[in-house]
Amino acid sequence: MKERPYKKITITKKAENSVLLNHPWIYGEEIIQKEEIKNGEIVDVLNSKGKYLGTGFYNDHSKITVRLLSRNTNDTFDYDFFKRRVKYAYDLRKQTIQDLNSFRLIYGEADGFPGLTVDKFNDVLVTQTLSLGIETRKEMVFKALLEVLQEDHINIKGIYERNDVDVRTLEGLEKYKGWYQNKSLETRTEITENGLHYIVDFENGQKTGYFLDQKYNRLKVREFAKGKTVLDCCTHTGSFAMNAYLGGALKVTALDVSEKALEDTKTNFQKNHMNIETICKDVFDYLTEIEGKKQYDFIILDPPAFTKSRKTIHQALKGYEELNYLAMKALPRGGLLATASCSHFAKEERFKEAIWNASRKANVSLKQIYVAGPAPDHPELIGVPETKYLKFFIFQVV
Repeated sequence: MKERPYKKITITKKAENSVLLNHPWIYGEEIIQKEEIKNGEIVDVLNSKGKYLGTGFYNDHSKITVRLLSRNTNDTFDYDFFKRRVKYAYDLRKQTIQDLNSFRLIYGEADGFPGLTVDKFNDVLVTQTLSLGIETRKEMVFKALLEVLQEDHINIKGIYERNDVDVRTLEGLEKYKGWYQNKSLETRTEITENGLHYIVDFENGQKTGYFLDQKYNRLKVREFAKGKTVLDCCTHTGSFAMNAYLGGALKVTALDVSEKALEDTKTNFQKNHMNIETICKDVFDYLTEIEGKKQYDFIILDPPAFTKSRKTIHQALKGYEELNYLAMKALPRGGLLATASCSHFAKEERFKEAIWNASRKANVSLKQIYVAGPAPDHPELIGVPETKYLKFFIFQVV
């Protein structure tokens, strides 16, 4: 291998096997030899025999000490490299997403940007930067984002950073949120999705302000909602509720425990001229209250992640089981149940097992009529299970 400008680290055989299986993370305990390296630097990764395996960002503040960028020795990590990566990501969205008013432009490792999320909401980009390597090259990466979009005649008025998450502290980064380059602009914008209008509060909303991943699952709910009496649990922005309404539901009720979420939801309902009832209550409490009343024949469950740790997965699965059990007890025979989990740690087979356990407890059977993951702007990188997280099912209860 010709002489390269990067410091070197040597990793264990176990870590080498993981890299060869296309996983981009190397943990601190997997490094057996290294030079003097500053956090945020780019390093070459070698096996114990000195063979090149890849190049990535180094940061010993994090358990994930190296995040691989490339396994190609021809790559040079300059502006052109990052712009090329952005263009690959954008071209994929143009091929797979029908409406480019709002979409996820960068999905971290799946798009070759370790620890970076970028969502486009109308004429604003909202970013989360969770790795020091990207943070130190932010100016270059953000310039590439804007330039690729401008070349396709998409003008962005500003980049808003939602760097107010605890994960940043694990990288030795401060938490904050605000406009990049100190702009002073409105932090709400209007987007369109599936022909519906939404106000997105990207300063105060969950994650980056709006969940883009359920875009096509919402369309499927619209398809099945005709003539149904629908309860949308954990409604957040009212997106499933509005799609059910547009699909011809007889009545739609939107439930959320957050008063602020429901205020924003009501704004969205008014903007789309929809008469949808709202209830502010805990989902477990409300479903318990309506058990046996059979007042809904289509219930949608889209709760926040019940676990963000492998340590609490058993408890989380019990939570999913109980939630789905309560929904099944509230539904009549022949009713529909749409149910989702956005927790990476609740693997699809275990989540589905929790639903099956709930059905046995409720003494009902389930016919699976639809299964999906997220929209294609959240692509799964094969060999990297962390990029697969959303599970979505629709069942008929019989």
